Amino acid sequence: MQSLKVFGNPASPYTQKLIAYLRYKNIKYSVTWGDVKSNLELLDKTPPFPILLPTVLLDNNSDPITDTTPIIRVLEEKFQNKSVFPIDPKLAFINYLIEDYADEWLTKFMFHFRWNFDDDILNAKNKLTFLHGVTIDDKTKDQIAEFISKKQINRLWVVGSNENTKDFIEQNYKSFLIKLDKCLKNLPFLLGKRPSSCDFAIFGQLSQLINFDPTSRAIADGISLRLSAWVDLMSDLSGYHDQITSESLIRKKNLIKINYFNDNDDGWINFEDNKSLASIIEEISNIYLPYLKANHDALKGGVETFSLELGNTIWEQKTFPYQSKCYKWIKEEFNKLSDDDKSDIEKYIGSNITQILIN
Repeated sequence: MQSLKVFGNPASPYTQKLIAYLRYKNIKYSVTWGDVKSNLELLDKTPPFPILLPTVLLDNNSDPITDTTPIIRVLEEKFQNKSVFPIDPKLAFINYLIEDYADEWLTKFMFHFRWNFDDDILNAKNKLTFLHGVTIDDKTKDQIAEFISKKQINRLWVVGSNENTKDFIEQNYKSFLIKLDKCLKNLPFLLGKRPSSCDFAIFGQLSQLINFDPTSRAIADGISLRLSAWVDLMSDLSGYHDQITSESLIRKKNLIKINYFNDNDDGWINFEDNKSLASIIEEISNIYLPYLKANHDALKGGVETFSLELGNTIWEQKTFPYQSKCYKWIKEEFNKLSDDDKSDIEKYIGSNITQILIN
């Protein structure tokens, strides 16, 4: 079987998301770092537009594709062993919702911390330069580093990071970490004893917030070192299905081998019973979904900027076309559910989610 080819960057949360997924699934792959356009042209492949990280070749005959969420769904059809999608439709929707939230909202935290604080800017601009080639001389490195930092700082508007929103972003990051830590006290993954695609999406963002950027790392470590340990473990789950459960190791008796990954009906939670997970979903329902809807409505109305009240903050930013698509896709996934399943989700999360997604 041909090896899947990934073109990306270690400092890309989406590259890290996909690589961790591929390792868990034991899918044969190779990674090429560096300039995606040049590396694809060396293979006589036309780069996609726009070029996003990661860019993937499924095989030697395929065209380059981007966007990790649909890429994972293509791969799940092809490699059905150890599925990262729950069978239960309600849990599958929750998984999709959290995955999108991680990709599109948690990345605001990453971008904000990386390009707002002096120590983080110095770390990022120099390390990102060396990731393009460790042999770059100091003069060239300094020139490239300044170009990178100016470009990225000027793009903070993309994630809505500004003087009015910075305190909210930082507090929301802390709030998310506290909620995630509570989830991980009870289960190794958000949706059970096995990883789902939303775990890999969260890991991708935290691979940067905890393992790359110093300020956000210090905040996470101050909350719980469980979080950084989880990130380290998530990076390579290629042998997780052969491990012994942590409870068995601690108690030194009744060793139980994890063996349910070949079937997709074991290892998942009953989401109604998980109060820690509910707090994350409520956050998504109260913060992320209203944000998506406001962005979507503004684009639909031909408005360049939009604002809404999030908590005690007036969030204002330029519209983002891709996230309007995200809103449509979430609605489509929700409306695939039966009326009974929709009702159960509303009881679990609250009516806000149905008010936003049904109409």
